[in-house]
Amino acid sequence: MKTIDYKVLGVMSGTSLDGVDLAYIHFTKDSQWHFKILKAETTRYSPEWKKKLNDGLNCTYRELEELDEEYTSYLATIISNFMDKHSTKKLDAVCSHGHTIKHEPENGFTLQIGNLPKLAALLGARVVCDFRVQDVGLGGQGAPLVPIGDQLLFAPYTYCVNLGGFANISTNKDGDRIAYDICAVNTVLNYYSEKLGKEYDDGGKIARSGKFDPDLYELLEALPFYKLNSPKSLGMEWVNSSILPILKSFEEDIPSIMNTYCQHIASEIAKNMKDDPNVEALFTGGGVFNNFLMELLQQKTTAKLSIPASEIVNFKEAVIFGFLGVLKLREEINVLSSVTGAEYDHCAGLVYEP
Repeated sequence: MKTIDYKVLGVMSGTSLDGVDLAYIHFTKDSQWHFKILKAETTRYSPEWKKKLNDGLNCTYRELEELDEEYTSYLATIISNFMDKHSTKKLDAVCSHGHTIKHEPENGFTLQIGNLPKLAALLGARVVCDFRVQDVGLGGQGAPLVPIGDQLLFAPYTYCVNLGGFANISTNKDGDRIAYDICAVNTVLNYYSEKLGKEYDDGGKIARSGKFDPDLYELLEALPFYKLNSPKSLGMEWVNSSILPILKSFEEDIPSIMNTYCQHIASEIAKNMKDDPNVEALFTGGGVFNNFLMELLQQKTTAKLSIPASEIVNFKEAVIFGFLGVLKLREEINVLSSVTGAEYDHCAGLVYEP
């Protein structure tokens, strides 16, 4: 059997606004898919860009168009610098997620900026991008899209859980892959860390120093989203409308908010996994470096919580968006209707030539 071979650049910007993750990946396929990360790094957002992206939710249509143009040029610069630094000129494609500004699947709308055709022209490379819009048009949530990669690249694990801006989980159920968002994670924790002058809560030290507040915990646990069946997904709109108003009245003690919120995250994740020592769950995303959160989670489940090498922890989503791009180039299914609720499995993404 001839080995199938692709080298691509996976590019991901998450809702936690950490920065742009770039992963240069070699994908091969014999009887199954394999990957190797050749180079990977994160370009941090400046405070100015963080503010622009954060404020994008409130932009007018015209302002969004301007932001999209500006961000596409900015993203092209970040990608070009990475390509020059690591001599990645011979790529099959740059596979870019863009940055989510608005995600309202219930209204048939999602917007990821940085996916304009000029990205390919600026890079002088083929670009595969804009993976979510088609799914929403087919009645799906447009998220999560990572589960096809979980299924084909990380098959040995019962669960794949990512702790980024939001926690999402992916698993097999009755022969189908299912996945959904569980709760907000770093979108909330980083928000309160920044109020204390920190970019994030290093190791969960701030949260650990706080006290558990049962009243706050009870309010969080009662949120209606948690009672919904999958498919379901979350965006910053939900954080702003459902989470932050609850937390606001407790802000006189931010460490205790963070302590209680970590307890809440751990509880919600544990509810979505079998409490079984034979079960192994792969945990990735920046949240796994929050030692306090991971300790709380392990207290709430007997399942084995597996944390891989740091390059997988940090760049799994960039790897999988690279993989989504490869599948698009092959016109193979890269979005599962069992996950998103779309009308059917499909091959999403747009391909732009330079």
